[in-house]
This record gives sequence, structure tokens and C-alpha cells, in this order.
Amino acid sequence: MKSVSHTKERAVAGRTSGLIGPGEEVTWRARHFGITQNFTSRITAFDRPRYFQDTMQRGSFKSFIHDHFFELDQEKTKMTETLRFSAPLGFLGRIAEKLVLRRYLNHLLELRVATIKEAVRGVVHPASRSTAR
Repeated sequence: MKSVSHTKERAVAGRTSGLIGPGEEVTWRARHFGITQNFTSRITAFDRPRYFQDTMQRGSFKSFIHDHFFELDQEKTKMTETLRFSAPLGFLGRIAEKLVLRRYLNHLLELRVATIKEAVRGVVHPASRSTAR
């Protein structure tokens, strides 16, 4: 939540504290593009400590699948994220994806990675990479 504080993102339903596990859901409320939105995600794949996937159940996107991979890399934790999404509204949604959404979501992921690195600095220095496509 710290990484996206500018959106006032917070968990409002489902798992709102502690670690989330397989099959659990969380609903986030945040302000994006001047509009307060709810986004419900479910953990749809889980292989602790190596991998988990969260998939949108309800929200503004046509589809939204976020994969998180963790691996040991020279005694550091390497986190790799992939985000696959599509906007609603057919042709107009595809234009929004190319002109706005991809860049916006990449920026959010980069902020999150920087926040995670800052939080663990001095303990573990993870190598991180994120992409939205």
C-alpha cells in the first residue's frame, strides 16, 4: 500500500491483513484517473515460496492476471512479475491499452518494486524486474 499511497489504495474486503493464501480474495479500493474503483483479486495459483498468481474477479478490466516469481539468485531474492491485462470496450479499450494503460501499470509496478527494495535495504537486496503486457 505504501508504493501506491498516491492512489489511496487500501484493502476493503476479503483478506485485509496478514498473508493471503490459495483461493483467498482481497478487494482493493483506490483512485485511478480521478475515479474511485474497487478491484477484487483471487489467488489462483500458489507455490510458496516460489510463485503465486492473482487474477481479477471483479473490476474495471476485461481481464487482469498478475504473476509473481521468486528465486534465489546469488544469495539474493530475485522477484519477477508479469502482468497480462486487457481493457473492456473492444477497439477503444485496445487503444487505451496502447496509449495509456500499459505505461500507467508499468509505472505502478516500478513504484512497487522500488518500495520493496527500500523496505528490505540492509537486510536483503533483491534484484527485481516487472513488466506489464
